[in-house]
Amino acid sequence: MSAILDLDQIACSGNGVEHDIETPHGVLHVTMRGVPKGNRPVILTYHDIGLNHKSCFNTLFNYEDMQEITQHFAVVHVDAPGQQEGAPPFPTGYRYPTMDELAEMLPSVMTQLKVNSVIAIGVGAGAYVLSRFALNNPTLVEGLVLINVDPCAEGWIDWAASKLTGWTSNLVDIIMSHHFSTDELTDNQELIQTYRLHIAQDINQDNLALFCGSYQYRRDLEIERPIVGLNEDTVNTLTCPALLVVGDTSPAVEAVVECNSRLNPTKTTLLKMADCGGLPQVVQPGKLAEAFKYFVQGMGYMPTVGMTRLARLAHRLLLQHHFHGQQSQSQQPQQPAGGQCHRGPGQPVQTPDHGGVLLNPTPPPTPCTIP
Repeated sequence: MSAILDLDQIACSGNGVEHDIETPHGVLHVTMRGVPKGNRPVILTYHDIGLNHKSCFNTLFNYEDMQEITQHFAVVHVDAPGQQEGAPPFPTGYRYPTMDELAEMLPSVMTQLKVNSVIAIGVGAGAYVLSRFALNNPTLVEGLVLINVDPCAEGWIDWAASKLTGWTSNLVDIIMSHHFSTDELTDNQELIQTYRLHIAQDINQDNLALFCGSYQYRRDLEIERPIVGLNEDTVNTLTCPALLVVGDTSPAVEAVVECNSRLNPTKTTLLKMADCGGLPQVVQPGKLAEAFKYFVQGMGYMPTVGMTRLARLAHRLLLQHHFHGQQSQSQQPQQPAGGQCHRGPGQPVQTPDHGGVLLNPTPPPTPCTIP
């Protein structure tokens, strides 16, 4: 498991350029890191309820292997209206955008930042927004990484709201039950306390309640699994490659499996992470960075980026060993165990960061599990 999220680190990390962008449904706060590179897409992120782009994604994007990936792409982090650090409260009577309207705000962001296409990463509510965006604008989205996505109209919040009295006073508890399983809430006290304090103290509570209300009343995505070779061009479904990610103890497992059943099996990979709960991008950033690398390589980008951090370290140690004469000149240096290996489409690859299996984005017949 990765190091626990540090809120001071969240506040200090990253040197992106912040923008407040006018859209048809209000102003959107975004942070851009890097400059778009030629015809390459930009990585665009959208966070979940109770979080902002920093608390949702900094652990992942500060991870060494992910930083290697972002050397090849600019990154745009989107904060939902009123959820960014230091956001002022909305005026009385303000109507928060619906989830559909949140998706309709993104083309304006791309236009003003001169972004032609994106590979989008979303978590929870952000995954829903990006899915709707991709359905409405298929030519703008080259790939989707959807963490804890729920394609259905009915969700966790309906049940939670019926069990708890007093919306505002229990808002933090409702959101915690969205992010974490019962076991996580009791077993991982340090992580839970960090996020509970962040949600309660760092996010404007009135603004947060509006965002949650919008997510509560979302529409079903109404996506349908196509019959390959028969109706792929007529059904409502995602047309770009999609990587669905969920922890094996996440409250979102059932919803993610449901989403997978509605998507084109030739373009979709379901990745279930073992020993991982509701925030895989926080507790398992190495696994997710590795999976994202293979996903992007499967789209034809970064073909030469193959060695992971630990593989490079092992390689350097072997070279040093050879240089000091402790290995025979006549012997061929052996590859480090679990190091880089060649693979064909859809074949598993042993990855040294975690000793598990990551699959080529060419989807397998059954979901894959990373131990």
